[in-house]
Amino acid sequence: MATMTATTLMVDGHPVALDPEGYLVSLDDWSERVAEALAADEGRELTPDHWEVIWVLRDFYRRFETAPAMRPLVKAVKQALGEEKGNSIHLMRLFPESPAKVGARLAGLPKPTNCL
Repeated sequence: MATMTATTLMVDGHPVALDPEGYLVSLDDWSERVAEALAADEGRELTPDHWEVIWVLRDFYRRFETAPAMRPLVKAVKQALGEEKGNSIHLMRLFPESPAKVGARLAGLPKPTNCL
């Protein structure tokens, strides 16, 4: 059985510590450049649609001190961005693996508690 170890991501010549699942060890390390580096590390380019969701996630965390699971994420996106973008189909297009988990990771937030 393989063990997961923490890693370091280099961003503009500075090390950023990640936990074994790729989430920031220190939430204070987050910046837009860190988000771009995290996305690039997994072969993803962030579009304006991605950024809208990232900002909704960061606002949700600021208000509730937790990263949302999928249902609260859909509701928060719907409230912030409207019906057209506030649905699971739109979020799955942006983050097909898991919108709540991947979005939180890119937004520099902890893993949502209700996500496996």
